[in-house]
Amino acid sequence: MTREGHRIISGKERAMQAVALTCLLILGGLAIAGPSGLLAWSENLRLLDKRHAQIAKLEHQHSELKSTVDALDPRHVDPDLAGELVRKNLNVVHPDEVVITLDHDDGDGFDTGH
Repeated sequence: MTREGHRIISGKERAMQAVALTCLLILGGLAIAGPSGLLAWSENLRLLDKRHAQIAKLEHQHSELKSTVDALDPRHVDPDLAGELVRKNLNVVHPDEVVITLDHDDGDGFDTGH
């Protein structure tokens, strides 16, 4: 010990302190800017909200598909839905119906005659 009360530190102790300080600084940096640190927290919350929205959308689609499947149950088919699917997929019509075909345009509202 020196006269002022400070201890004399050897080179080995200084090296160990430097290694310990470096490890603490790295851990602190990772806690703030790492993949699960404080700066990534808001990004993770945003992604979580996005996933919740996707789940809600998929659950809605699932419920719609389930109701369609239930309506097509062979024991009690919904006649309106069955008729709609037959007309759509097989291109059939009733004898008293008239079919009107529309020309497709390029989306600008004007028929180009292609």
